[in-house]
Amino acid sequence: MKHKILITGASGAFGSLTCILLAENGHQVVGTMRSMQGKNEAIANELKAKGVGVVEMDLSNEESVNAGVKSAIELMEGLDTVFNNAGIGANGILECFTAGDIQKLFDVNVFGVQRLMRAVLPHLRQQGKGTIIHTSSCIGRVTTPFLASYSASKYALESLAEGYRAELSGFGIESCIVEPGGFPTGFMSGMISPSDTDRMKQYGEMASLPETAINGYVAYVESIPEQRPERVAEAVLQLLNTPFGEKPFRTVVDFSGLKQSIENYNKVLSETTKAIYKANGVEDLLILNKEV
Repeated sequence: MKHKILITGASGAFGSLTCILLAENGHQVVGTMRSMQGKNEAIANELKAKGVGVVEMDLSNEESVNAGVKSAIELMEGLDTVFNNAGIGANGILECFTAGDIQKLFDVNVFGVQRLMRAVLPHLRQQGKGTIIHTSSCIGRVTTPFLASYSASKYALESLAEGYRAELSGFGIESCIVEPGGFPTGFMSGMISPSDTDRMKQYGEMASLPETAINGYVAYVESIPEQRPERVAEAVLQLLNTPFGEKPFRTVVDFSGLKQSIENYNKVLSETTKAIYKANGVEDLLILNKEV
């Protein structure tokens, strides 16, 4: 079955590669980016040349999101799959991030997801079928030093995805989460840094550790041949090729040594979730309605 797919964050590595791979496999794809000018012009033109529709969408602006979704539906004459992929990172000592810094991060990674979901769900509910895929992270429910603010945004995303999974199952809308490890892409170099540099000085020698740590990690993942962003695009394609209602809720994409531990974590969480839903008498919400 060929799908009509909206992908946010199409200017980044995961988004652009997924747009191209899905289009090459016969799916209709519209990718979004905040602007098609400046630094994004080259990738926007490349996507168009590959048969991908491109629309501008600023996830921090509700009007822009609504207009972008409307344009995507018009371009494809429909919509059945949404890949919530856009996101930004942050690296630094947690205290040195101002509330405004954290708000900027959450405005894309969390509130942007909510804006998009509110824009696409009336359409998907009306047609009685759809697929939502979210990009989280292997540290989406694990916190490491200096990446805590980023993990916090992904913790929130994972919670939203869990809630939507249950609340949408009766409408025939399935939900999936893709959890990539760290990959050598421009995402790492584009991370938000703390803006309170005066507070940072109070940490002395520790103030340089976030940059040292991320540079060391980037060098490590670059040394792993399989740890390439194409693997994430391939995982999304595999999800779409999996029959409706049989897709795993979480898919870990990692070759750096995290995969087994995160999958074990996911298994325990799945059993815990089932137990909680059963205790609250709502276990049926975990069963996707395929007959809507």
